[in-house]
Amino acid sequence: MRNAIIVIIVLGILGWVSYDFISSNNTSSENEMGNKITAPPATNGDVSENAVVESEDIGLELGEIAPDFELETLDGETAKLSDFRGEKVLLNFWATWCPPCRAEMPDMQKFHEDTNVNILAVNLIETESSPQNVPEFKDELGLTFPILLDEGSELTTEYKIMAYPTSFMIDTNGRIQYKAFGAINYDIMIQEFEKMK
Repeated sequence: MRNAIIVIIVLGILGWVSYDFISSNNTSSENEMGNKITAPPATNGDVSENAVVESEDIGLELGEIAPDFELETLDGETAKLSDFRGEKVLLNFWATWCPPCRAEMPDMQKFHEDTNVNILAVNLIETESSPQNVPEFKDELGLTFPILLDEGSELTTEYKIMAYPTSFMIDTNGRIQYKAFGAINYDIMIQEFEKMK
């Protein structure tokens, strides 16, 4: 009798663990918008499912025109998103303390060197333990694209950044064509770049 009870308890625990695992996989997209660092969702390559519907609305959804902004760069200049209209842009939000951000930066540098995309890397300066971390990080990794500083986290708030890094690929018309919550690699950058007009 005692063995039967133990077997029932073990089976109950295994059943619960299985249910919890399956349930968490089915709802992971809801959780990816939280504060944890995530990877971009896998796609099955079916373009019809992932087709972007263009809109004249300004917003953060695929096909919408990315909200304009103006920020100071690490070099003391200003960069405005609308100044890049007519060109492809990779807008990336990152921080030096974020391991996935650090991991994707060499791929981002290679992507910058190999394509004619403009990379606007927005540093979440208010989350840094020291402002000096940013130029040291840039020099350490040999980054040559503009580093923008989001003083006051206004842009981070406007773009509803909840995971680091977060990237937006913006086409020549200023529309968002791709979003990633989490690190992306060189192959994904190239693949999404080639899809944009």
